[in-house]
Amino acid sequence: MLTIMKNFNKKDLPDAPGIYFFKKGDDVLYIGRATSLMDRVSSYFSNDLAITRGPIVARMVEEADRVEHIQTDSVLEAVILESNLIKKYYPNANTADKDDKSFSYVAFTDEDFPRILTVRGKDLESGNPGYKIKHIFGPYTQGAVLREGMRIIRKIFTFRDKCVPVSEKSGTYSKSSRPCFNRQIGLCPGVCTGEINKRDYAKIIRNIRLFFEGKKNILLRSLCQDMRNYAKNQEFEKAESVKRTIFALEHVQDISLIKHDDDLAGAGQRQERKDTRIFRMEGYDVAHMAGRDMGGVMVVMEDKHVKKSDYRLFKIRRQKGPDDTAALEETLLRRFGHNEWPFPDVVVVDGGVAQRNTALRVIKNKGINAEVFSVVKNDRHKPLKILGNENLARNFKKEILIVNSEAHRFAIKYHRKMRKIIK
Repeated sequence: MLTIMKNFNKKDLPDAPGIYFFKKGDDVLYIGRATSLMDRVSSYFSNDLAITRGPIVARMVEEADRVEHIQTDSVLEAVILESNLIKKYYPNANTADKDDKSFSYVAFTDEDFPRILTVRGKDLESGNPGYKIKHIFGPYTQGAVLREGMRIIRKIFTFRDKCVPVSEKSGTYSKSSRPCFNRQIGLCPGVCTGEINKRDYAKIIRNIRLFFEGKKNILLRSLCQDMRNYAKNQEFEKAESVKRTIFALEHVQDISLIKHDDDLAGAGQRQERKDTRIFRMEGYDVAHMAGRDMGGVMVVMEDKHVKKSDYRLFKIRRQKGPDDTAALEETLLRRFGHNEWPFPDVVVVDGGVAQRNTALRVIKNKGINAEVFSVVKNDRHKPLKILGNENLARNFKKEILIVNSEAHRFAIKYHRKMRKIIK
């Protein structure tokens, strides 16, 4: 019986995200991250470890004499800390079956308005990636995990990746300048349209760098000071923006990283996602029969294609009587209680100001960064206007109306199903 097997007790580990170390004496043999430290570390003591994890990991467990851990506030922070520690210790069991060329990295370019890019080790190895690099973070052992993490980070701190700064276009800002796609959906701060100056953009880059360095406490203190300074100078919109950023950092929604957890058995053999990000739009409507048998429906569009496998129906439990706004609120609260589902970039609801305000309130309270639109209908239930960000509504009018129409169709389907049940 192995010594580590005798001493290990999963109750000594928290049911929380973090980093774990397999060690022998002072030597770090392996570093891993976990959504639940208790569950993940326990999985190393199964009888079929050599089959599920491979001979390198099995030998490492035999050699180790103890397991240590560091708890983190989120899976995303565990991903970043894992990378920093692998770079520091370079454990053999983490790297024996890979070379540096197969790892992924995050690069901050050396420009007036730096880009933040994900790059492969083989591109860095070539010595000519096509841009100057000022900061580099990594290695990250799975590109898919990194891309999902970057998607989360970008919803907290918007940044430039591909667009051209307005100063490089014409040197002046014009409201007729067409913003890049990411600016339209709120993921670029407006570098391409001149809406942000070099100094303010540098603050964003500094904040992201602190996050990648694992200095979350320093970052939060700095943001709190910025918020107080903005409020003191009566720049209340900026103060409110920083307040939302602080809230997002303290309530990071990163459950989507679980499906990419490279500590799962056989994960190294899974095919990585090739897309850098998926643009997700969700539509909602409420269905009922004269106030009875109320249901809230959710439909999904990803990258301009409806995704019927993600459609959902929520039978309203609390609401008595035909109150569509209250039913919508319950639907959204229950939907956003499912942290394992991907969160949307855009939410579309059927109705007017009251419905949109309800959706905005739920999303804000949940700490989710998404644009919200409501589709106002005329007496014949035809779209009359779209409430929300006017520029974004204009550019995505077709998709917004398709999602709204799909939600209405799905609601009608629910009506028909309930009629059959009643008959």
